[in-house]
Amino acid sequence: MNDRSSRWQFQAFALFLALLFAFTPILPSVGAAPQTSQAAFAPSGLEETILVDPSAPAHPFPHYWEQMFGSGRAILSLRDSYRRDLREVKTATDFKYVRFHAIFHDEVGVYGEDSSGTPIYNFSYVDQIYDGLLQNGVRPFIELSFMPRKLAAQLTYHPFWYAPIVSPPASYEKWGELVSHFARHLIERYGIDEVSQWYFEVWNEPNIDFWAGDPKEQTYDHLYDMAAQSLKAVNSRLRVGGPATAQAAWVDRFIRHCVENHVPVDFVSTHVYGNDSSQDVFGTNEVIPRTQMVCRAVRKVHDQVKASSLPSLPLIWSEYNASYKTEPDVTDSVFMGPYLADTIRQCDGLVDILSYWTFSDVFEEQGVVKQPFYGGYGLIAEDGLPKPSFNAIKLLHRLGVERLANDSQSALVTRQSDGALVMAVWNLFLPEERGSAKTVTIKFTGKSLRRKALIYRIDSANGSLLPAYEAMGKPIYPTQKQITELRSAAELPKPETKVLQGGELRLTLPAQALALIEFR
Repeated sequence: MNDRSSRWQFQAFALFLALLFAFTPILPSVGAAPQTSQAAFAPSGLEETILVDPSAPAHPFPHYWEQMFGSGRAILSLRDSYRRDLREVKTATDFKYVRFHAIFHDEVGVYGEDSSGTPIYNFSYVDQIYDGLLQNGVRPFIELSFMPRKLAAQLTYHPFWYAPIVSPPASYEKWGELVSHFARHLIERYGIDEVSQWYFEVWNEPNIDFWAGDPKEQTYDHLYDMAAQSLKAVNSRLRVGGPATAQAAWVDRFIRHCVENHVPVDFVSTHVYGNDSSQDVFGTNEVIPRTQMVCRAVRKVHDQVKASSLPSLPLIWSEYNASYKTEPDVTDSVFMGPYLADTIRQCDGLVDILSYWTFSDVFEEQGVVKQPFYGGYGLIAEDGLPKPSFNAIKLLHRLGVERLANDSQSALVTRQSDGALVMAVWNLFLPEERGSAKTVTIKFTGKSLRRKALIYRIDSANGSLLPAYEAMGKPIYPTQKQITELRSAAELPKPETKVLQGGELRLTLPAQALALIEFR
């Protein structure tokens, strides 16, 4: 991803539609998730009582939201700033995979041809890129993209600053040979026991302007077929999938294509963003707030997979965020804390991996970063400055491994392996809404031995460096002293301890607040 100016004609309506929705009754619709976000109907003067039954039915709660993160393109992973940010997020989440574009971009130097058209392969930078990931405890989720200049049928460039070529190959046979040589080299360097734990995803968002094949779907299918067959010919243990589409598109037809044509597929992948339109994702004119769009789309594709001839295929959501645009009031703000928690709540049980785009603002799709807070997708801003979203992900890592049944739409109740209960509670509004504080009373039902609660908070006064940045006058180029001060301001405060009274805990959450509570 992600500057999609060419495809989003509706953007002039975005704020109007969001405001209209705030005053429009919510009606059920086809494909709707059974639960809705609080942000869809948040009144003023909120109060909520959450009943917690430690003996309630529970189901496994794998941390599917922190298994993989996206990042800036392949070559950026050689930078020290990239690797520092990667280590920060690894420490906070213990994530397993990273996904980025453009491993076949000419700047990586993988593919060339001599004067007679014979391919020349060079894996020097590839080795440095993947060595760096593995040395930091993260495996690659390989996106096979984009087209090397010497292999492209025509020089069709995507408008990203680094100008990836999105043309089909001049020779699909040479494309297959490139994939074969690439995979064979990886196995020779790292061994099949290691590389078989990686993923190979063919291309990125071929249904929009990242693919110039015509017609798009049929030419992408051919691209995928050649890549998948080439990978499996090298070693059948290699995992391959697609279609890596934008807007939750094509997955049902992609599975059908693979089945009918006996093409290997080990997983399916697709993308959506909170401000994608319902017309693009569902083919309707429904107004879906960004707090619900991602998991509505996930449910759509989940149901398509389950209804297909391959119902057990893993579903990997290889990109999502609250916005595909650069919106500082969204991705840089405390809104992301409750947004992420509520997304985890809604998507639970529907997807195997949900990959946040991205872990860092070491990122150049719109050009060189010009200031620390510009609405970038990353959890960590330029100069290694942790955003509220980073602290939210760090706190949500503390959730347990089982989720207990609970009726609240603004809470997650979980149990750790040692039996301790951990809850997340939040007060979510759409970014353009003013919002108001909410009083939450947590009541334990039945017999409970829990006596105290440790409460971690993220809101405008806790775990956010934005007030400190604003007090500095929003410097475009912070000094080293200011960077140190901002990092200090971003640190999560120590948890407050409260003693439960009569099996109850009462707390007040400001608008856009997230609290993580450990009961002891």
